[in-house]
Amino acid sequence: MALPDSLPLVPHPADVRREEGVIPLASARISGDAGVAGLLRDALVARTGVRSQVVGEGTDAEIVLSVDPAAGAAEAYVLDALGDAIRITGADAAGLFYGTRTLLQLLHDSDAGWAVPRVRIEDAPRFAYRGVMLDVARHFFGVDAVKAYIDRAVDLKFNHLHLHLTDDQGWRLEIDSWPLLTERASGSDTTGGAGGFFTKDQYREILAYASERHVTVVPEIDLPGHTHAVGIAYPDLVEEPWLSEQSIAEQAALGSPLPVHGEYYRGAAVGHSSVRIHEERTYDFITDVLREVAEITPGPYLHIGGDECLGTPAADFALFFERVSRIAADTGKTPVAWHEAGAVTGIAEGTIGQYWGSVEPKGSHAEEAEHFVERGGALIMSPSDRAYLDMKPTPDFPLGLVWAGIVPVRAAYEWEPTAVVPGLADDAILGVEAPLWTETVTTIAAADTLVFPRIAAHAETAWSPKDGAERTWDSFRARVAGLAPAWEASGIEFTRSEEIAWA
Repeated sequence: MALPDSLPLVPHPADVRREEGVIPLASARISGDAGVAGLLRDALVARTGVRSQVVGEGTDAEIVLSVDPAAGAAEAYVLDALGDAIRITGADAAGLFYGTRTLLQLLHDSDAGWAVPRVRIEDAPRFAYRGVMLDVARHFFGVDAVKAYIDRAVDLKFNHLHLHLTDDQGWRLEIDSWPLLTERASGSDTTGGAGGFFTKDQYREILAYASERHVTVVPEIDLPGHTHAVGIAYPDLVEEPWLSEQSIAEQAALGSPLPVHGEYYRGAAVGHSSVRIHEERTYDFITDVLREVAEITPGPYLHIGGDECLGTPAADFALFFERVSRIAADTGKTPVAWHEAGAVTGIAEGTIGQYWGSVEPKGSHAEEAEHFVERGGALIMSPSDRAYLDMKPTPDFPLGLVWAGIVPVRAAYEWEPTAVVPGLADDAILGVEAPLWTETVTTIAAADTLVFPRIAAHAETAWSPKDGAERTWDSFRARVAGLAPAWEASGIEFTRSEEIAWA
């Protein structure tokens, strides 16, 4: 089978030089970093059946892995397949790993058997933060499912996994100092399932798995809203549900039951819950929780929510978030919050904002986002009408929601992160994140149908040069089509969108 003219590389590298011919991989001896080499060996066996082996440095090898800071900036790599061997050089360990992910995309079944084209690639990411989010609160996903999601993400060079660990429907992480959170508040979800939670050891297992693949886990404890589940465990910490005429109508439209204080909430409506902002015990609780989460999480970020506090007066919200953002910062982590928290004048300096409004900001969303930058922070861009993976890709799609709009593949691809909030310097954008909320998703296979191929569009937005020659819709749709065989071989239940001429 001949390789198509457009190499099936997503995200597209910064620079690609191609020559005629291929390098066959009838058997692949790999030398270099043992950890990366082992991951590559396992991936080669799974994809091709080629019985690769890791050999010592100085041994003849078909694939040679090395680290050399001269290869470029952080996470950069060079893949040289113009000689007799394939040489991948990373500027650091992460860059080396990403070079191997590019190699896996280049693999194809040729007349000479499994082979890679003769190419030289020099590559580096555009944004430092390239994230996906998995909501394990609305529907709980266990350790193996989270690992599978990490595997899908890293193959597209994402480097952050945001875990939405708490919400109205359930609490998903063991907290030693407040044990009833998991004993009482973890046993349900939006979809009528049994819920669940991660013990600290299970969470550490996820962290280790992510770290081996150069993924930083960003844990989120959503505050002060999205906290109905806290009230199942500790009723004195949470207000009675806020129910206006509008929220009651929203619950009815969604077919959701009305929330009852101290009982499981199995609906999908938002904005009805809040911790008790004027009670000192609330801050004892938050201090303990954030301290414990920070102690076991090696990454630099601690997400503290801040969204959809519909029944919370602005003055109370400001009082709360000024204090809690500082509690988060006092753990030694950089706080991250949804963009509404940017309305708080005294939010902790350096707090990162996550923008989830429309790609064309409405109301005060742009000003709220700007305030994070003014306070020494930066922005993660997740516009809901482009980056939310739970939005339906077509009107009749069986899963997903539509409140932010229908998001076909082309809409997911054609947006520019630095153009959403007017007037900001490009370096105010830390990166891009594609969230998957799970009100309608109960399995990784179901998630795949919503996520793929749109996740590939966000990977390219986050990694590839803005003005690259191949950074076009026509180029992307041709290249992503070429990934279909690899996705099938990996068991990914991707949706064959009619926008793509699939291989």
